[in-house]
Amino acid sequence: MISVYITCKDDAEAKLIATHLLEKKLIACANIFPIRSIYRWNGKVTEEAEVAMLCKAKKESFERIKEEARQLHSYEIPCIIALPWHGSDDEYKKWVEEETK
Repeated sequence: MISVYITCKDDAEAKLIATHLLEKKLIACANIFPIRSIYRWNGKVTEEAEVAMLCKAKKESFERIKEEARQLHSYEIPCIIALPWHGSDDEYKKWVEEETK
């Protein structure tokens, strides 16, 4: 199991991507929360409000999740990364498995 971390320009984009991934049964859940990002882009340090998602999924679905999210994403280079799980209980893993069949 993995959590897929995706940053988005706003809440609407995050909801669009999360709903799409849920409908495709690629994720079991998406947590969406506001963040403040500071980064270097085109030689300038930039600070912006963004929205981040943590999506619960099976490891083997990551490449497809990445492809599907990129199709809907507005960023030229979106952040879409997989984070491995450590310590999750078996019941939660089973729920993710069931929701992503």
